[in-house]
Amino acid sequence: MDRRILKTQKVIIGAFIELLSEKEFEDITISEIADRADVSRGTVYLHYIDKFDLLDKCIDIYFKKLFESCMTLDGTALLLSKSIMIRTFEYLEQHALIYTTLLVNKGIPAFRNLMMNVILGNLSELIDVSSIKQDMNKEVMLQFLASAIVGLLEWWIIQSIPIPAKDIAEQLWSLLERIQVMPHLPESN
Repeated sequence: MDRRILKTQKVIIGAFIELLSEKEFEDITISEIADRADVSRGTVYLHYIDKFDLLDKCIDIYFKKLFESCMTLDGTALLLSKSIMIRTFEYLEQHALIYTTLLVNKGIPAFRNLMMNVILGNLSELIDVSSIKQDMNKEVMLQFLASAIVGLLEWWIIQSIPIPAKDIAEQLWSLLERIQVMPHLPESN
């Protein structure tokens, strides 16, 4: 793709994130986005159908960046090791403004829902390949764990990261081990 197009899209998305950090999604207009990005409304419409399309693209971009930061070096697993969990929290810590905005803005539950679904899928895989908690209903366990993880992550981000990334990740890992959810897997990078 042409570098000018990528640069323009980056500026528009940056302006959109700034506005989302200041006001609710439904109160943002294409004109405000264009003004903040210092482009014309037509330029915004050239790249995005409307503000909902821009939001969808923004969520896709930032979720992909988060997901890629969590992957192991060989491109596998999302929540299968403490080191991956630490890497995830460190990435969120480094990009707190963006992810706080995507999690806190009441007009955009899609980011939280996407995160919840990915965590549910990964936990389901983990439970399937291990022998943990065979005496419990899998769906109950999945919903409980995914809600706890997303809730903790939201609290941590919304409270302006009151605990360093490495510490919160290690504490979460320890909690999951204590309730015998995480198998004792060898550390991966």
